[in-house]
Amino acid sequence: MVNSSHKAPGLPSAVSLVYMVFGAIAVIVHHLIANGQFSSVLTLSAVFQCLAFSFLAMQALSTGSVSGISAESLKLDAFALVCRLSSTTWLHGYLPLDETGDYLYQTFDIVSLVMVLWLLYRVLTVQCNTYNSDVDTLSARPFAVVCLILAAFLHGNLDARPIFDTLWLCSVFGSAISVVPQLWVMTHGGKTVPALTGHFVAVMAVARIVSGAYMWQAFEEIDCDPWVGKFNHTGYAVLAAHAVHLVLLGDFGYYYFKNLAMKGVDAPLNLSTCWEV
Repeated sequence: MVNSSHKAPGLPSAVSLVYMVFGAIAVIVHHLIANGQFSSVLTLSAVFQCLAFSFLAMQALSTGSVSGISAESLKLDAFALVCRLSSTTWLHGYLPLDETGDYLYQTFDIVSLVMVLWLLYRVLTVQCNTYNSDVDTLSARPFAVVCLILAAFLHGNLDARPIFDTLWLCSVFGSAISVVPQLWVMTHGGKTVPALTGHFVAVMAVARIVSGAYMWQAFEEIDCDPWVGKFNHTGYAVLAAHAVHLVLLGDFGYYYFKNLAMKGVDAPLNLSTCWEV
């Protein structure tokens, strides 16, 4: 199990090591591969997303339990990743402009997708006896359908292919609300959230913040065919999606960082001091 009490004094925990490894990867990507270009921030969001799923994989392997993990949330993540990769693997409209857009950005998304599918297999089959199916009741399907419908109406035209422009925007919406079933499980599944599940949710928020920072700067480049005057509905839809994700996690973020500061990276989050179910 990932437990700081079993490590030698002065040595970092497994969670801390994972943070350090991905931190080093982020530095290499931004400074050495992208030469500090701002567009690599989009690739960094994919790096943090990959880090988030790594924490769930650590939980499944090290604790032998998938308690607290939402399969419906993972389905939405998989849906969003497939939609994005359908565009970014062969079209260039929504790629970073630096060298990381040639291969690295897509690679991290592919690795994330593989991990999500593997996690779904563990949750629904291998470790289903520890899965909280009784509380993971917010189906991913309605969320996915709504995302697709909204994207069909609000998509841009950077790919100059309406279907793939729609799928890219659908991925933005899907990533923004994929946390909803996870929060539902966390607030209805018990009073304690495993430390690694908490890290997953928090790092996914960081990934959305980093992605949102890029979209804010690239707002004028998110081109669309305006419905009214010069109103860039696609750009505002993208920014709104990122804002929604952070609003959903506002409460959790406060208690997560408070727990982190007081008890360290390996401590579970006690929800009895946070949300009353």
